Order: sequence, then structure tokens, then C-alpha cells
Amino acid sequence: MIDFHEWQQRDLQAIRRQKQRLQRLVLLRTVSFLAMVFTFAAGFDGHVLGTICGVLLLAAFLLLVRRHQKASFAKLLTESHLGCVQAFLDRKSGKWRDFSDHGHDLMREDRPQEADLPIFGRASLYQYLSAARTKAGRERLAALLSPFPDAADAIRLRQQAVRELSGKPQELLDLEAMSHLLPLGTDLSDFCTMLEQASIKKSKALRLLSFLLPVLSLATLALAIAGRLDVTIPGLLLSLQLLLSFLLLRRSQALLAPLMALPQELSVYEQLLARLEEADYRSPLLLAIQKDLREQRSSEGLRGLAKLADLAAMRRNVFFFLVANTACLWDLHCTARLFAWKEANGRSLRRHLTAWAEVEALLSLATPALTRQAVCWPELCTGGPELTGKAVTPLLIEEAKAVPNDASFTAGTCIITGSNMSGKTTYMRTLATSAILAYAGAPVCAEHFALTPMAVYTSIHVSDDLSRGISTFYAEILRIRQMVEASQEERPLLLCIDEIFKGTNSADRITGAAEAIKRLTRPSCITLVTTHDFELCDLQSPNDLPIKNFHFEESYPDDKIHFDFKIRPGRCHTTNARYLLKMAGILS
Repeated sequence: MIDFHEWQQRDLQAIRRQKQRLQRLVLLRTVSFLAMVFTFAAGFDGHVLGTICGVLLLAAFLLLVRRHQKASFAKLLTESHLGCVQAFLDRKSGKWRDFSDHGHDLMREDRPQEADLPIFGRASLYQYLSAARTKAGRERLAALLSPFPDAADAIRLRQQAVRELSGKPQELLDLEAMSHLLPLGTDLSDFCTMLEQASIKKSKALRLLSFLLPVLSLATLALAIAGRLDVTIPGLLLSLQLLLSFLLLRRSQALLAPLMALPQELSVYEQLLARLEEADYRSPLLLAIQKDLREQRSSEGLRGLAKLADLAAMRRNVFFFLVANTACLWDLHCTARLFAWKEANGRSLRRHLTAWAEVEALLSLATPALTRQAVCWPELCTGGPELTGKAVTPLLIEEAKAVPNDASFTAGTCIITGSNMSGKTTYMRTLATSAILAYAGAPVCAEHFALTPMAVYTSIHVSDDLSRGISTFYAEILRIRQMVEASQEERPLLLCIDEIFKGTNSADRITGAAEAIKRLTRPSCITLVTTHDFELCDLQSPNDLPIKNFHFEESYPDDKIHFDFKIRPGRCHTTNARYLLKMAGILS
């Protein structure tokens, strides 16, 4: 098991060393700048040695500036790494529920399973797992956490990739740390669209002018300085260049403004893709991603675009804008380079960013393997519906507090009874969320877990909808009808129904529940139903498939209620409602 506390201490020590180095560089940079000023002053007074020393000190100052920039970035990256390490520690301690990205915005109204289990929102699978920073990465992770599984081969490919990443924790953390330099929700889709479109066409005449005018201006300026030409001529040419820059300002701004906003993001993407290109992968999915990036020379292309973004961003400085455009038509050269980049790489950028979004999702899915001791890689079965597990625990409960349970289900129905708070709903949700993790390619918290890829349907947290005039009971009916319709397609299903038809009176509930259970006891379905109605325990199967009973129970040592949260075969024979009412002071 990885010792994240040890990594935390390493990062803290590295940050202290980096701070000290930055302080030394600042001191050296200040001293070299002051010494440069004095030596150039001496050179101005006629001391040739002063001029030579001034040039050397200028070179030293520029070198120190560059080293300071690199040291600052290294410290920033270490701080990001520390943040990622802390996130893993928070997952182990339970503080992950405070993570800002809980994925509530990714929930789909047409998938009630996403709230029932829960997959998105506060204290959800997504909130626990997500290491994604980009909008595309978040959406890709959300798509993988689906109750509707992909083909088994696609699941296995993802599982192999996730398993390989989880086996390289240092590389995984390095990638996450680098990606966390991106703002949460980074979205370059509009920028990609701009590059793919030809909204503004390049002009050969302007390209020619961007070289011809600066050459003429500098040549005439040199002749004027030499006294061979009137200074008015270079002055007019320089003024013409500035005027031309202002006349083309709207065009330049339309092209360069989106680029100017992305120098940091493009630089981070370039470094991320470079690491993917250089990595030593073995799993087919990661190899396919790497091969595509290498063939397209993605990091090289992004490096050029990131440098261009830095150059374009310099024009934000008004003084630089005036001087650079007056001297060399800076905007025209930047737009010309952007046109050249668009022609060479414009249509491949979106694919490169999509590749990173896939890796972000895979990194997120590897999280349980680094935070849990008891995990396994699920096996995918073929044929009829099957779900088996040994010592399965919920990912969203701290490992030390989670109670393991076994599961062994094939086609048929399981009626689960038990007192309030005994663990019925948690058990059912644990199996369903473990299935969804398995479909995504992630490890599952269990000693063993195997299942047939089955679509998961749920009726757990059902509420009314006043805007549509739908009561809680009718909302439950709609959920059950959806299950019945899906079961008629004869594809494998995992159906989870909590407190079936709890929104109506007991007589109608039992009659309706009995009929619904009979219709959902089909060869393609594993149906799990929790209930307080013991009458449902006596249901007879409408076919050769079993309707089995399981239960959770409680005990009362020292007149205090105790739950062991363990599932047992057979029906429950106890209730605790009166005890809980007494605890609340409602009954005497």
C-alpha cells in the first residue's frame, strides 16, 4: 500500500528547498542588475572594460531571469503534486466529501439511477473518483460511470489501462499534478472550432508586406543614422507600419484574442502530451492513444502553438504593442504564424485534447486501487445474468467502517427484509455501484467480484413532481413500468427496488408489489427488492426461476439496538419501529 504521508513529507521538504533557491535567485538577479547598471554607466563614461562587463552582466541577468522562471514553475508543480497527494489522503480519511467538484452538473434527468445510487452529486462516486480538470475529461468520466454497460471487450480494454496506471502510482500522480495546473473546467472546444474554420482568410499581400516594410524601414533607418539619407523617410515608413497595424487591429484581435487567453493551458497540455508520448505503456488502449499522439507529433505541434500564444500575449502591454508593431508589424507576423499552424495542425488539436480527456477519466478510475487495501479487478461473465462477490464493501464508506457482504445471484428475484437502518438499501446500492465501477473499468472494493454486463435500473429515491402533477406513488409506478418494458427486450438487467410502492396504503402496496415482482421475475433479470411487507416473502414464482428471501437483523444487548449489517438467508422475523419511536420520545 502506498504511503501517501511519506510522499507528503517529501513534497513539503522539496517546497522548502525550492523556496530557498528562489530567494537566492532573486538576490543574485537583483545584484546582477544593479552591477550591470553601474558597469554600463562606467562604459558610458569611456571605460571600455565597463561596457564589456555590462554586456556579460546583462547575459547573466537574463540567464538568472530564465532560471527563476523555471524554478517558480518547478515549485508550482510540486505544490500541485502535494495537493494531489493530499486529495488521496482525504479520500482515505473521509474528507473527500468537501471536494469542490462533485459532478452535480453532469447528472441527466432521464437517468434516475444517477441520483439513486449515487453516481453524481454530494458524496457520490464521481466526487470520490474524479481527478479530471478539463470539461471534456469530466464529461468522459461521467459517460463511463453509466448504468448501461459497453461491450465486454471495450470494458476489458479500459480495465487493462486503468490497471496499468494504478500500477505506476508515481507516474499517475505526476500526470495528475501537471493537469491540476489547468483551471477546473478548462474547455478549448471553441478554440478548436475556430482553428477548424476558415472565418478569416489569410492574405498573401499582407504576408509580403509584413516582411517588406520592416526590411525597408530598418534599412532606411540605418542609412539615416549613417547620414546618407534624410531621417524623414524611415520615419514615414515606421509611421506607415503603425498605421497599418491599427487599420488591421480588428482582424488581428479576432484571430489572436482567443490565443492570447491560453498560453498557460496550451503549455500544460503540451507537457502532458509529451509525457504520454514518452511513457512506457503495455495495455492496448494506452498504446493506441500513444501511437496516435506520436504519429501526429502532438506535443511538438502544441509546443509551437504555446510559444505563439506567449508571443501574442506580449501585445497586451501597450508600450510593447506600439514599439513592436512600429518596428516590425508584430501582429501581422503573429497572425501569419497562426495561419501556418492552422494549416499544419488545426484539425488535429481536438483529437489530441480528446485523447487527454480519455486519460483523465482512466486516471480517475484508478483511484480506488490507490486508496483501498481490499480491491479486486472484476471478471466479466457471459451468458445469462450473474452477479457474484465475496466481501464486497461500498467505496463511499471508510474502509475501516465498511462491513463486507457476499453476493451470489443469477436470474430470479431476491426479497430482502429487515428492520429500519439494518442495511438493506446500502447492500443493494453497494452491488449496483460496484457494477457501475466494473463497467467503467475501475477496481471494485471486494475480494472477488464477477458479473454479466447488465443494464442497471433502480427505484430507490423516488419523489413527487408537483410541476407535472406526479405523486410519489405514480412516480414509483413509472419507474417499475420502465423496468417491465426493459425486461421485455430480453437483455440482461440488474433491477434494484427499495421499499416497493411505499407511496401508497398497505393493501394496494402488497397487491401491486406482488404483481410487479412476478412480472420482473424473468430469465434476463436479477431483481432485488427490499420491503417491510412480510407478505411478499411468501410469493410463488410465476415460472421456473427462484424467488428467494434474504434479511438483515438487529440485536438488543443491554437494551440498546445493535446492527451487524450482515445479510442472511431467509426472511426477517423482527422489527424495530417501536423501539426507534421510543428512542425519539414519541412512544412511552
